[in-house]
Amino acid sequence: MAETTRANFPVAPGYGRAAAGLTLARLLALLLLGAGSSVLAAAPPSAAAPAGKTQAKKPAPAASVAPAATVADVPATPAADSPVDTRGLDEEIQDLKKDVVDLNRDLFILEEELLFPANTQVAVFLSMDVGQFFALDSVTLKLDQKEVTNYLYTPREVDALLKGGVQRLYLGNLKVGSHELVAFFNGKGPHERAYRRGASLRFEKGVGAKYLELKIDDRQRKLQPEFEIKDWE
Repeated sequence: MAETTRANFPVAPGYGRAAAGLTLARLLALLLLGAGSSVLAAAPPSAAAPAGKTQAKKPAPAASVAPAATVADVPATPAADSPVDTRGLDEEIQDLKKDVVDLNRDLFILEEELLFPANTQVAVFLSMDVGQFFALDSVTLKLDQKEVTNYLYTPREVDALLKGGVQRLYLGNLKVGSHELVAFFNGKGPHERAYRRGASLRFEKGVGAKYLELKIDDRQRKLQPEFEIKDWE
């Protein structure tokens, strides 16, 4: 078997100390390198981003928000249920109504003057003072054999006549001369029986207005009503 031989190299003096020193230097270098890495890791990032890496985007500033309106900025509105003074308006309305009534009356008078002038005008009125022997229902008027009106009364109108009222029953025109008026009265007479009576009057129409009155009275001695036509001279 062959023997392995190992060559023995001569060692220079001081070599061991040099190797030990080199080893110690390497250890110190490793320690310093490790400490430097720790310091670099703990240091804050620089403002400039390293090359090859994208820079983080800064968040966009928030949009400005208008300040909320305060109570003082809102205009005050009047209360819905606050009372409104309408007395002035009511007085104006009443004045207007009065003016309308006065104007209507003036127009009516003017219309009568135009349609029925005084030189041809004839008017017939009716009054009554009864209640015991006759209850009026209707009146028919004929002027010169021509019927000019046929009026039917309501209980309210009869009551007004019994209280002293006077009704203008007819208004028309007549020429100057002689004329005849005939009136027929219909109603209920004594013992609630149907009652019909008539009265007539011949009169002269001159220049100017003519006024005639139909009168109904109770005749106590005869226990029946009386009908007559009166000429207002």
